[in-house]
Amino acid sequence: MTWTLPNVLTTLRLLAAPGLVLLFLFVSRPLADWLALVFFAGAAVTDWFDGYLARAWKQESKFGAMLDPIADKVMVAIALLVLASFSTLVFSIVLPAVLILFREVFVSGLREFLGATAGTLTVTKLAKWKTTVQMVAIAALFFHGVMFHYAAEASVGMDPETITAVLEGGLDPAGLRWKSGLQDLARWIGIALLWLAAALTLITGWDYFRKALPHLKEGK
Repeated sequence: MTWTLPNVLTTLRLLAAPGLVLLFLFVSRPLADWLALVFFAGAAVTDWFDGYLARAWKQESKFGAMLDPIADKVMVAIALLVLASFSTLVFSIVLPAVLILFREVFVSGLREFLGATAGTLTVTKLAKWKTTVQMVAIAALFFHGVMFHYAAEASVGMDPETITAVLEGGLDPAGLRWKSGLQDLARWIGIALLWLAAALTLITGWDYFRKALPHLKEGK
């Protein structure tokens, strides 16, 4: 194994994934939400960057090909765990998160069982789009966490009826209107994309299972 820059970036992304949990355990909010957003967005960028560099510099390796999808899955799984544990949108997040994690474990099990014939389960373009949608959805949901706390701070001392009356009256105390608007936008984008990612996850999972079926038949 050669420690090229692409391989180093991939390894760092894998090792840094648990840092998302530590942020919410030891850093106060909304700073933890901001750091998680920056942290996750940075990891998503390195996911594209290490692959690009490996191809551009002709440094593609078996180690990188093996580790890159693992790092992606670990980052997504931990991010979903954090969101399900600390987000105010837990009831909207849990079901698509469970579907995504179920598929990832199932396909990983298929690959492990098939062993040498696992080449039949090579990553498809649709699976790559699935990963991209997952990462954008998670980033949007972390941004929702940021704006939720800012909107909550702006509405301190107001009951829901007062907030509605203030906004309908054209007032905007402490930027409550735009903060609430960004919070709602991030929520709907994040949830919609997470459900889309879950749908793509199930489609690609079924495709992998269909390709693996000939290798799972009992011999006569």
